[in-house]
Amino acid sequence: MIKNHLAIPFGSFLLVFLLLPARASSTVDNPSQQQTTASTPEPATQKEQLSDEDMARLYLIRKQYREAQDLFHKLTVEQPKNAVYWNELGISFHNQMDLNSALKCYRKSAKLDSHYADAQNNEGTIYYERQKYAKAIRAYKKAIGLRADYAGFYMNLGYAYFGRKDYEDSITAFRKAVQLDPDTFDPAKSRSGTIVQDRSVSTDRARFYFLLAKSFAESGNVERCVIYLKKARDEGYKDFNAVKSDPSFAKVIKDPAVQDVLTPDKTADSVQQ
Repeated sequence: MIKNHLAIPFGSFLLVFLLLPARASSTVDNPSQQQTTASTPEPATQKEQLSDEDMARLYLIRKQYREAQDLFHKLTVEQPKNAVYWNELGISFHNQMDLNSALKCYRKSAKLDSHYADAQNNEGTIYYERQKYAKAIRAYKKAIGLRADYAGFYMNLGYAYFGRKDYEDSITAFRKAVQLDPDTFDPAKSRSGTIVQDRSVSTDRARFYFLLAKSFAESGNVERCVIYLKKARDEGYKDFNAVKSDPSFAKVIKDPAVQDVLTPDKTADSVQQ
C-alpha cells in the first residue's frame, strides 16, 4: 500500500507491505449435486473467523490505521516479546504520522530481535522523514547487513544518500536495488513483508531522475531508462550531452527511444521561425 504522507516538498510515499496467510476458499455445489442431496441437506458451514493477527493486518491493508493500532496493541500485551507485533504496531502509528510512537515501537522490536532487519529499516525511515540522513543511513546499512538480498533496503539507502547530496553513493545503492529487483521502484509491483519505504525527494528532482535513468541503463533496461530520462528532462536536467560519453549508458545509447529523448526539441525553434 502506498500512502502520500510527508509534509516536505515534492511529496512522499510511504510503502507498507503486509503478508496475510492464504486461506482456502469454500466451494459451491453445482445444480445436479443440489438435486441429489435435497432430501438430506447438510448443515451450513460456519464462516471461518479471522484471528486478531489477521484482522489487524487486514485493517492495515484497508488503511484503517486506528483499528489496526488497537488490535496490534492488544497483541503486544498478550505477547510482549513478539518482535513482529511491535514492528507492525509501529507501522500503525507511522501511518497516522505519530512518528514518536512509531519509533519507540520499531526500537522495541529491534531490541527484542536484534536480527530483525525490517524493524531496523523502518527505524531508518523515521530518521529519513526527519531529514536526519546520517542516522537513516546507519539504520539502512544495519538492515542490509541482516538481509542483503532485499532491494527495498538499498533503495531506501539510495534516497538517504541522495538527501545528503552523496550522489555517487546514491547511484551505487540504486544500482544494487535494480540488480536485485528491476521492479523495486514500481509501487504497483511491490513485494510482500513488513517493510516501510519512503519515496520522497526534497531537492533536485531532475538529478534524482537522471540517477535512476543511469541505474536502469547499466542494467540494460531501456524502457525504464527512457522513463526516467524523460522525467529528468521535464524537471529541467541540462547535462544530457554527457550521456553519450558516459559508460553507464553504453548498453542503451544506440536505442532509438533513448536517442529520441536526447535529441533537442525543434518544435519551439520552428514556431519562432
